[in-house]
Amino acid sequence: MHAKIHRAKITACHLDYMGSLTIDPIWMEQVGLLPLEEIQVVNVTNANRFVTYAIPGTRGEGQIEPNGACAHLCKVGDIVIIYAMKSVPRENVIDSGHLAKVLIFGADGTPELLHQHLSTNGEQFSFDSQPVDLPERESIAA
Repeated sequence: MHAKIHRAKITACHLDYMGSLTIDPIWMEQVGLLPLEEIQVVNVTNANRFVTYAIPGTRGEGQIEPNGACAHLCKVGDIVIIYAMKSVPRENVIDSGHLAKVLIFGADGTPELLHQHLSTNGEQFSFDSQPVDLPERESIAA
């Protein structure tokens, strides 16, 4: 996993659309998620899961909007987890570690950005999460 948006709320569902999940581009940038990147979505509210791709919405609007067939699996207000994976040679992770960016939404909708580090000394792995300050103008609540 390299990017994750954790416990965001669905803001709209669009059945008559060709597919995808619309996400506020501020949040995409904060976790390093690219437009058209494959994402996996877990609906915490009803346990539905689906795979689709990310498209940027309107900057600062706080959109999390399933489009097309996946809109049948959510309703406005549902809580979702969105994450993206990337392939990294195992040797690279063993040699250099790995960084994942995670945007976590609290119960009040306020986001917190974490950098999750996987480090190694060649023999043992260690894992930690460190909060990262969000720029005031780029921090929007869900």
